[in-house]
Order: sequence, then structure tokens, then C-alpha cells
Amino acid sequence: MFASLAALPLLLPPSRALAERPLLPGVGSDDRRAPVPLEEAPWRSLVRVQTNLGGRCTGALVAPNRVLTAAHCLFNGRTRRFFPESSLHVLFGYARGEYSRHVTVSAIATDPAYDPAAGRPDIAADWALLTLAEAAPAGTPPLPVSPRPPAAGTPVMLGGYSQDRAQILMADRDCRILGAGSGLLVHDCDATRGTSGGPLLARDGAGWSVAGVGVAAGRGPERRNFAVPAARFMTVLRPQASAGQP
Repeated sequence: MFASLAALPLLLPPSRALAERPLLPGVGSDDRRAPVPLEEAPWRSLVRVQTNLGGRCTGALVAPNRVLTAAHCLFNGRTRRFFPESSLHVLFGYARGEYSRHVTVSAIATDPAYDPAAGRPDIAADWALLTLAEAAPAGTPPLPVSPRPPAAGTPVMLGGYSQDRAQILMADRDCRILGAGSGLLVHDCDATRGTSGGPLLARDGAGWSVAGVGVAAGRGPERRNFAVPAARFMTVLRPQASAGQP
């Protein structure tokens, strides 16, 4: 399974592909994605992550000043290095070129096992936590993070700024966990380029919690997409929580 995963496309932000009809790996023929209201939970906690070069992905607020996304979204293919903090921007409430708040990034945490410059990077380590230079806007609650991996068959949702509808937040709200393998959660949520970093959301009581972060999409006729489980990055979140930090 791991060998086949290495050949899968990451949910990268679009570039030259926009000049021609884009391929949409990870989206089924019936395409269940639909626009979601930015003012409602859990969607108000999702953000758009942008770089100075115009790359874009999705992220989720998981602490008052921390945003979860995919590490490959922060990789500069020209320099073969991660972007510095000064090149990253987090946009809250983004829709059609407008947003409610722009926040800069003061620090980046990634998994030491993830090297996007490697021939076959470890996709199961493809996560990043951005520390914001200031707290998120009032009225934007952090999403809780669950270290317990959801079982096969668990209903989940996944939202993001897809490459073909990059100006609005869309989500598949009718999908499920298919299983797990090679350190990844396998799900059938519609997800394609641009939705990288989008949170895989599982029901948690009356609300939703982050079960993982979307990182890769399959190309087969059946939906079979992949997320890094939350347990992989909880080791970074827990020390701060125990120390009383946000």
C-alpha cells in the first residue's frame, strides 16, 4: 500500500494546470461537494492558507493561535525548502476575494520525518501547525482535536478551497472512514487539489472534532482518499496544553 501511496498526487495548490481543464483526482463522478456557510460551525473555524507566491491550501483553527494544515502546502518547489513564516498568510472568512481577517504566522512546526524534497516523502508525516502572530478573531472557536482514530464506517466530513472552486469553501458532508493503512486514515470524502490541510471532521457529541488532516487523493474510479490521523500531531499540541499555553 505504501508504494502505491507514494505515487498518489498530493492535494497541491493549482499552478499551470489552471491554464487547461484541471484534473480532479479524488472527486467522484457524482461530486457531493457543496458550498457551506462560513458563519456556521464547524465551517467558521476553517481558513485559507496562502503563500507569497500565490499557492493556497486549507487549514483549521485548533487552538486560539494555532492553525493545522498540510506540510506540503508550505514547501517552495523553487528553492526546495519550506517557506519562511514571513511568506505565509492565514485568511479567516475567505470568500470570493474578501475575508474577515488576515493574520500572519510567527512559527511553524512540522514532523521531522517529513521531507518533501525526498523522492518518496513520508505522507503519514505530512502535517504542519502554524502559530499565529495574534489570536484568531473573536467568534472563531478552535476545533477540538481527537487523538482516537475513527473506526471504519464512521461518518465524517471534509471541507476546503478546491482548485476548481477556489473562491468559496465547499465540503462533502456525506462520507465515511473506509479504514486505515500505512499510518493514514482512508476515507471516501470528495477532496482534490487545494483541499490539502482541510480537517477530516468526525462527530463528537453535539459538535465536530478534527480526526485528521487531508493530504492525498486517489485517481481510481472509486473515492479513496487519505488523511494524516490526529494522533500524529497531538504530540505537539499536548505539551502546550499541559503547560497552560494556547
